[in-house]
Amino acid sequence: MHAPARIELRALLRLAGPLIASQLAHMLMVLTDTLMMARLSPQALAGGGLGAASYSFVSIFCLGVMAAVGTLVSIRQGAGDTLGATRLTQAGLWLAWIMALAAALLLWNLSPILLLFGQRAENVEFASQFLTLLPLALPGYLSFFALRGFSSAIGRSSPIMVISLLGTALNYGLNHIFIEGLFGVPKMGLVGIGLVTAVVANAMALALAWHIGRHPAYARYSIRRGVLHLSLPALRELWRLGLPIGGTYAVEVGLFAFAALCMGTMGSTQLAAHQIALQIVSVAFMVPAGLSYAVTMRIGQHYGAGRLEAARLTGRVGIGFGALAMCGFAVLFWLGAKRLVTLFLDPNDPAFAPVIQLAVSLLAIAAWFELFDGVQTIAMGAIRGLKDARTTFLMGLVNYWLIGAPVAWLLAFEFGYGAVGVWWGLALGLACAAVSLTLAFEWRMRQRLVAQALKPATPEAPVLPAGARPARPKAEVC
Repeated sequence: MHAPARIELRALLRLAGPLIASQLAHMLMVLTDTLMMARLSPQALAGGGLGAASYSFVSIFCLGVMAAVGTLVSIRQGAGDTLGATRLTQAGLWLAWIMALAAALLLWNLSPILLLFGQRAENVEFASQFLTLLPLALPGYLSFFALRGFSSAIGRSSPIMVISLLGTALNYGLNHIFIEGLFGVPKMGLVGIGLVTAVVANAMALALAWHIGRHPAYARYSIRRGVLHLSLPALRELWRLGLPIGGTYAVEVGLFAFAALCMGTMGSTQLAAHQIALQIVSVAFMVPAGLSYAVTMRIGQHYGAGRLEAARLTGRVGIGFGALAMCGFAVLFWLGAKRLVTLFLDPNDPAFAPVIQLAVSLLAIAAWFELFDGVQTIAMGAIRGLKDARTTFLMGLVNYWLIGAPVAWLLAFEFGYGAVGVWWGLALGLACAAVSLTLAFEWRMRQRLVAQALKPATPEAPVLPAGARPARPKAEVC
């Protein structure tokens, strides 16, 4: 690896390390919830998994929209536009609160939709229990994500990691209290798991807001000042970029929600095995997810400052390193599938024997598609750093829903491969996405480099309130 690539990799990992830890901490919260579901009963695990998949589909779309905050703030940061970064962050908080309300109303009325899709009434009942209080997590969850995007974009990702780890510990402790009925608290089952998630999510948002309000590194941004006065230009800019990002997240998570619906029509064993295997795969996925976010921030800063060659190098280094990391996870899934599954389920309990057997088979398939999943995620982040979300949405739509989902359905139901066929369909869709998105990043970079050579790039107009003067350029924070 030549010197510029080594320098960029070190800078990327300094930013990505805390973000990956934050992603893993969030996933540990989800894993804790899954373990608690499994302790209740196989039926609670299946129905709770259905509720979790439904919540993920809705919340991930919202998170995709919120990802525009980090992308646009990083571009403003690269251009030295402090005021524009501030206005975008404030508008991001407004957007978080609006979407949280809309998403909660949808989740509280989801049972008829699940029944319409052929889900068993027993599973829908357990899913409804899980979703009783869980939507109350959305205001805090989305606000935390908006503030996380702002903090990461200005080069401060460590506070995010610390707060996420503390949130994970709090989630674990409260889950035990509400599931086991400790200290006189009544046992609340799946409803209690949703309540704990809501409490922790809002606590994390308040903690990050408190840190930003008090730490001197954020003083020149003045997020609290004027936050109640919504900047409509900033909100529109966030929505224009965030909507296709949210659409991309939705079509990807929708593919896995589609897989869960397929499993639900097969039976509780298939749905429970899918839930366990997917949670294990999701832990590994947090590495490229955090790295993708860091790639977006780094490319956004380079792009905002007009350093296109550096932006291309960041994308290539990020994709290459991510592919190498996912190869390591693939080996782990090949060699340790059963041991990983039995971390969640008791191998001595006959009720879980068929679930364990099927989950091990699904992890063997996951070993093949982990490489592709990691590469396509980082390539998406690289393209978004160029302020282009439409390309990722269209390619995701084609690869996931015109290739992955139809193949999964055909293999599972027409060719009789069942749950295994569903996962092979997922693998094919992700492989096609990895190849096409990597090529798309190179194509977009060539376009921008040619345009820059023909005509020197000019900084984008910052988002300013009426009558305000542009801020003087500031030094870049990496």
